[in-house]
Amino acid sequence: MKRSRDRTPMPGPGSRGKKAGQPVRVQSARPRPPAAEKAADVPAAPRASAAERGEEARAARPPIRYPEGDLPPCHMPVILTVEPSQDYALLDCGHGEKLERYGRLTVRRPENQAIWRPRLDAAAWDGADAIFTGDTDEEGAGRWRFPKGDPGETWPLAQDGMPYLGRFTSFRHVGVFPEQAAHWRYMCEAIAAAGRPVRVLNLFGYTGLASLLAARAGAEVTHVDASRKAIAWARENQDLAGLADRPVRWICEDAVRYVEREVRRGSTYDIILFDPPKFGRGPKGEVWQLFEDLPYLMAELRQLLSERPIALVLTAYSIRASFYSLAALMADHCRGLGGRIEAGELVIPEAGPQGRLLSTSLFSRWVAT
Repeated sequence: MKRSRDRTPMPGPGSRGKKAGQPVRVQSARPRPPAAEKAADVPAAPRASAAERGEEARAARPPIRYPEGDLPPCHMPVILTVEPSQDYALLDCGHGEKLERYGRLTVRRPENQAIWRPRLDAAAWDGADAIFTGDTDEEGAGRWRFPKGDPGETWPLAQDGMPYLGRFTSFRHVGVFPEQAAHWRYMCEAIAAAGRPVRVLNLFGYTGLASLLAARAGAEVTHVDASRKAIAWARENQDLAGLADRPVRWICEDAVRYVEREVRRGSTYDIILFDPPKFGRGPKGEVWQLFEDLPYLMAELRQLLSERPIALVLTAYSIRASFYSLAALMADHCRGLGGRIEAGELVIPEAGPQGRLLSTSLFSRWVAT
């Protein structure tokens, strides 16, 4: 978020900020009371760091609850792909960047996984409609350059026939993670096949595509994200998709706090999606650190699964870990559920002949059988 600096002009030398003829305020010669002097001399307490606040929150939590029963069988590795379409295509990647097509626009931005050389020539890359420049860290801020002219604040996109808005953000994202479509399609098929009312919880829901697709498929959806801007964007997408009458609850809240509250209420869900960041902050300064907080969140989510659950889907983006670790964690918290664990990677193949596979995320999901 940009913050404007105070640009109030300073008074000139010797003016003390007073206009000519204006009486000058003289400080009293009486000394300050000792208490006031003491208070003024005491330095302010240092503000706790994010790591310290995170540790305080974890120390206040109850012990993690582990269920009893047999471990569900694990199927690994499972590689889920998203093929090129008129809505999206990965055109090329290499030398730490990727070239994509989102609807009518081509987008060039950093991609740390692409450590090989590009297939296309420089003209194809330099001809992109939007080019991200700035920090190459996954969450680093930067700016967009538009060689062919500013395309506007938003532009129309679609996911499986559902319209939504793309938008260029200072953190290189455009409002969708296209590799997630593999999970979304599975979820929509499961909702349609259930033959009963289905409740979906979407944590870290971002701009609402998964929530809106689930609602379109007939589910009652609760969407949780800590960003008010993301929630506002999701509501825009809901109106654009013509789904304003569908049962979607938009909640701006820290994911862990919301889940804890839902457990106390005795709420349950049939499908739970969660795509947590490596590091994040809640709207009230809550701190999320994936490796430290994920086991506790997983235990709480187990308490929210209904008597006839359908799926529990975890995606982890940009972390130094293995899907085997995610699978073992999920299996431990899904003891006694039956079903099976699937774990692997979400990948996007390049468009055209001999397209390579770009790995984007790790995932683990429990699914009923």
